[in-house]
Amino acid sequence: MTENRAPSKRTRKVAGAAQDDTSQAGAAPESPAQADSPPKLPPREAAVEALMRLAAEQPWNDIEIGDIAREAGLTLAELRDLFPSKGAVLGGLTRIIDRKVLEGDSAGLEEEPTRERLFDVLMRRLDAMTPYKPALRRIAYALRGEPLSMLALNGVMLNSHRYMLAAAGIDTEGPLGQLKLQGVVIAFARVTQVWLEDDDPALARTMAKLDKEIRNGERLMERAEDARRLTAPLRALGRSLLDRRPRARRTPDGDETDPAAAI
Repeated sequence: MTENRAPSKRTRKVAGAAQDDTSQAGAAPESPAQADSPPKLPPREAAVEALMRLAAEQPWNDIEIGDIAREAGLTLAELRDLFPSKGAVLGGLTRIIDRKVLEGDSAGLEEEPTRERLFDVLMRRLDAMTPYKPALRRIAYALRGEPLSMLALNGVMLNSHRYMLAAAGIDTEGPLGQLKLQGVVIAFARVTQVWLEDDDPALARTMAKLDKEIRNGERLMERAEDARRLTAPLRALGRSLLDRRPRARRTPDGDETDPAAAI
């Protein structure tokens, strides 16, 4: 295992304020307050950023919905229209992180091995999470003793990492695809635990852990592929027996449940 490894390509965005050079002569200059004020965020993003600021300064369980609304400059009614709970606001952070990763430049990675592509995507995800690291450290500590919260968070991360794997060119359909998806969620959670305590700018420990988890995942998928091939005849036999069973007759009105709703 490589202890200090750089990914094939790392993309960092540097935010800069664009200056308007087209101001006309005689126009009133901006006041210092106007010049220094950051652009106003959309309400959904403002709520997420407010929660992250609060979580960086105080315990997770001390933060109330009203605190988030006040910090974001929203009314309770406005916040309720955006998010049903504090946990849902936290879930909104994953969408912000997802977008930052998916908008990143992946040029030049198409010909790289799958391992390198996944390594790059997940390191870019950690890059996008870096501004929220103090808050995430407190939140992770608080949620360790809440299994129901961790289960709900797992569901959020499954949706998120479905896009991360797609960005790396890895399919997630079918039983093996679901195994890959859950595996990468668990692996990234382990990597995140190391990352939260890794204050080295080079992130040597984090990258070594990520490399190890990806290689372990590759070995697991190889064994799963082997097991799938060995059990193929049994699965084919089972399907043939099921096909011979008489099918239940539909009622005249049919089934009112749309199976597409579960996708």
